[in-house]
Amino acid sequence: MLHTFPTLKTNLLVLREVLAKDAASVFAYLSDEQVVKQMGLAPFQSEADALEEIDWYASIRRNGTGIRFGISLPETDVIIGSCGFLNQSDRHQRAELGFELNPSYQGQGIAKEAALAVIEYGFKELSLNRIEALVLPENISSQRLLERLGFQREGLLRQYEKTRGRFDDLYMYSLLRNEWSF
Repeated sequence: MLHTFPTLKTNLLVLREVLAKDAASVFAYLSDEQVVKQMGLAPFQSEADALEEIDWYASIRRNGTGIRFGISLPETDVIIGSCGFLNQSDRHQRAELGFELNPSYQGQGIAKEAALAVIEYGFKELSLNRIEALVLPENISSQRLLERLGFQREGLLRQYEKTRGRFDDLYMYSLLRNEWSF
């Protein structure tokens, strides 16, 4: 049974459920080639694409395989990115961390603050033991962020995913519960 969607608050951010009313702001950053190329997606062409993404966020929560929080600034409540878990396994107590941010807000510590809140939620509320992250080798900024958060690079998964018509190599990063200080 699903409970009320959790809201996480940090010093600068509110992480909340992404709703249909947020489609325009989600479209604003997921239509940007620089954002979606790191996710293996084509740029969104319309708000309808954003609505499908928002529906997908709801479906992973319903089926217990993840949770995706919209990142917003408290003064505007506009979604400027998202952060959350995919491929969650209760049996193995692990999930994959993912995040993206509107380029207008990058370089301000927002992704780090959002990720810290979501990681803590994963370890405390979801009882995760391991949080993974898969990153394209050319995505240096995400690799640096993960390393600042305490993740360790475990290795290169060669031709791990097929996205946009090609096979991509991905670095596997992980953070274990016993490496995290609450």
